Amino acid sequence: MIYTVTFNPSLDYTVSMNGFELGKTNRTIGEQMFPGGKGMNVSIVLSNLGFKNTALGFTAGFTGEQIEREVRKMGLLTDFIHIEEGFSRINVKLKDYDGTEINGMGPEIGQIHINELFEKLDRLHADDILVLAGSIPKSLPDSIYSDILDRLQKKEVLFVVDATKDLLLNVLQYKPFLIKPNNYELGEIFDVTLETREDVVPYARKLQEKGARNVLVSMAGRGAVLVDENDMVHMLAAPQGKLVNAVGAGDSMVAGFVAGWTKQQDYDYAFRMGIAAGSASAFSELLATRQEIEQVFENL
Repeated sequence: MIYTVTFNPSLDYTVSMNGFELGKTNRTIGEQMFPGGKGMNVSIVLSNLGFKNTALGFTAGFTGEQIEREVRKMGLLTDFIHIEEGFSRINVKLKDYDGTEINGMGPEIGQIHINELFEKLDRLHADDILVLAGSIPKSLPDSIYSDILDRLQKKEVLFVVDATKDLLLNVLQYKPFLIKPNNYELGEIFDVTLETREDVVPYARKLQEKGARNVLVSMAGRGAVLVDENDMVHMLAAPQGKLVNAVGAGDSMVAGFVAGWTKQQDYDYAFRMGIAAGSASAFSELLATRQEIEQVFENL
């Protein structure tokens, strides 16, 4: 079974506008609202590909209820922990303004809620896959990723971690099955600039030396690199297509890799599925469908 954890899921309110002026009333010309959060995105794409998975995390208030309604409409299995106070966050994204967002805080997550999450995770078994993705809310300890991996280490769960810098480095001692930095995040760890696919290979291997089994490095328009646990290097250029929406492309890559590995236990196939899923989402207004992913995969 595949499980994802989204500590701070959101309703992403994406709006299109003809213009935006501070201090004035601005009106939208188009708007969409979807459940968001990195782990949630992974769950959605896995479900689109036909892979059963369970989304874990924390929700609160009427916004949390709406998040759960929306993901159930998509056919996802959920096992969220409900927090009595506060609201799940709403993130406002101005589609026509490059990267401009207003992100909410989310509810206060207490120790009692963390303990509830631990109880759910304690039910995982050997060879279950657990995907941990995204940043940590301020109300959670910085060690929460490490705490989870330490707690489940003896269960032989396959850990997939998509996080940055210290959050990522601190889990390497637990030998995660897969980590997925992008080339900028990988370069930040080692204080270098990584421009080409060849550049990333020695630094991906450095993360393997620290404990990671497989290192998947996304590079946006420059493709991706996988250094697998058998010391094989897989490289692909980015598929040809028009960038429509890069939000969720990295999460889709994680989902595609996990789906590919689950299906064939072959790293080259999993890598290609990851590339296909990430690119298909980037070429789409929404997270990619199975048909869109398969179409990109066929052209790799």
